[in-house]
Amino acid sequence: MTNPLLVLADHAATWKSRPLDTEVAHHARRALVDWFAALLAGAWREPATLMSAALEDETRGGGGAVCYVSGRRVPVRHAALLNGTASHTVEFDDIYRYAVYHPGCPTIAAALAAAQARGVTMETLLRSLAAGYEVSCRIGRAVQPSHYDFWHTTGTVGTFGAAASVAVLLDCDETRIAHAIATAATMASGLQQAFRGEGMSKPLHPGHAAEAGALAAMSAAKGMTGALDVLHGPAGFAAATSEDTGKWEMALAGIGKPFAITDMTFKNHGCCGHIFAALDAVRDLHLENGFKPEDVESVLIGGYKATKEVCDRPNAMTEQDCRFSAQFTAATMLRHGGVRLVAFTPDRLADPETRALMAKVSVTLDPECAAAFPSKRSAKVTITLKDGRVLNRHQHTRKGDPDAPLSDQDLSDKFLELTSDAVGSAPAKALLAQLWEGSSLPGIVPLVATQARAAE
Repeated sequence: MTNPLLVLADHAATWKSRPLDTEVAHHARRALVDWFAALLAGAWREPATLMSAALEDETRGGGGAVCYVSGRRVPVRHAALLNGTASHTVEFDDIYRYAVYHPGCPTIAAALAAAQARGVTMETLLRSLAAGYEVSCRIGRAVQPSHYDFWHTTGTVGTFGAAASVAVLLDCDETRIAHAIATAATMASGLQQAFRGEGMSKPLHPGHAAEAGALAAMSAAKGMTGALDVLHGPAGFAAATSEDTGKWEMALAGIGKPFAITDMTFKNHGCCGHIFAALDAVRDLHLENGFKPEDVESVLIGGYKATKEVCDRPNAMTEQDCRFSAQFTAATMLRHGGVRLVAFTPDRLADPETRALMAKVSVTLDPECAAAFPSKRSAKVTITLKDGRVLNRHQHTRKGDPDAPLSDQDLSDKFLELTSDAVGSAPAKALLAQLWEGSSLPGIVPLVATQARAAE
């Protein structure tokens, strides 16, 4: 068997010099725009603010990377950790559906920090992102779907995206990139239970992955070695975190055709992606049939395994829990026509009419939807009305998936919606223009939301 780690490292090394295809560069910018939208919306919220306070004494010496939580120049690992955490907080981050994975949070957080510290161009950053997405998404495909039974892919596989992208930025050759990936493997972590219950630790997973991957790459650049059979070996990453030693032949087939970064899902709802197909169906049935929320007798959501196991939360109360509740988000969609940031304000969380609707929503495992996962994220929704009408929709994909993509304008609108309150309208528009067109890297963007919150 060909060593998959060496194949991936060799491929990653090509991104230092290969012609940067216009399409790939554009998709990398789309990923960057989307990541900053999620980052700045989460940068003034817990847990990133709590972690920033906990680490404040360690960052007084400054550095070359930007921490968007504190608004200060800090060391690379610090920026990677906090920016990666903040970008996963409001659940608006990108998805590579075949790997059940959010690559942007760990990969961009680490790569941007390293790029800022080194003072490279935007093109160099985009190259590194393409490499990091390709390496980590391929590894993610090799271990799914069984990996997702216990592990949070963004915390585990994200470590490889961060390591590969930073190693490319540090101008490592294929051998040192391989050792960066190998060392990253032994630091990969992130448990499903962290978000099946209460607590703030889920956003930490990509933050830790970004920091650990950056450390692996920085160490490899200085000569540190790792076990080069760590991905496919009998006691390696795949064996430890999936039902076998990895589907490597499938995962590596046609590497770069298409590049993973050109095949991304961008979120259209601010909650767990395993609910999206159901929410799209609920929205469309509501719009097409013109009924009112009070006309609803029941809503039945049939989904795949994660929809049932992760998102069947009829009694969700907290913001964190409600972002993963099919009951809360479906009721919110019926009441307000969308599930955006405002859906999780205290007033919305406690709204008695939404709570009454939640009791009418149930979730079941649908065999057809389960069989299509992870390549297809589908749902079957049945809405029964009090007048006896029964409305059905089999939603085969999600708005935002590659086969139903958000346009560049959609991404820009999402960016301004999520960031204007955080940084102000004019700075948000200026940053958006730089991300779409600029040749230099973004720097510090002060958070006005932090100031407003402190004054409350």
